[in-house]
Amino acid sequence: MKTLRSITTFVLLGATAGFLSSSATGQQAKPVDTTPSKHLEVIHHPDYDKTVFMPFVPAIKIKSGKILWLAGGTALPVYHDHPHKRDQLQKYMVNDLEQQVRQAMDGIKQTVEAAGGSMKDVVHLFIFRARPRMGDIGKASFVVNEYFKPYNHKPTTTNLAVLELGEPEQLVEIQAFAVID
Repeated sequence: MKTLRSITTFVLLGATAGFLSSSATGQQAKPVDTTPSKHLEVIHHPDYDKTVFMPFVPAIKIKSGKILWLAGGTALPVYHDHPHKRDQLQKYMVNDLEQQVRQAMDGIKQTVEAAGGSMKDVVHLFIFRARPRMGDIGKASFVVNEYFKPYNHKPTTTNLAVLELGEPEQLVEIQAFAVID
């Protein structure tokens, strides 16, 4: 019951924030193509209980297209200095999991679009979280799911807690693959 209330609260907060942000700017949201990707087929079990909320699907069959395998994305911009510069780390890797997930997903979205695809073409995400705390998997999943809601699409996911990532400030790294033309 407590978990259901938390999910409901997150959904209502997200919907309210979306409504307020579009109302405040006076702009209407752009229409999004919600037709399923022609390359993918979502696989469910025959006895799938549709009343159960799942932020991901059990499997996606690749029917056609080319695989686009993305490098791990972090809160840093896609193009950033190597070795990492301290000022960039401090600017982009703030101690906020949701913000780091959002920035990583923005980079993934930009890369998929640069390859001629969209988020509905994403098949799988590997989400690596460092310094995990109770509730982090839900926080990360909530942000990630916002990127797929406009397409009525859910990729498969692997969500892992790890001891550490590339930098001490880094809370998340997300790797993705998609199937596009």
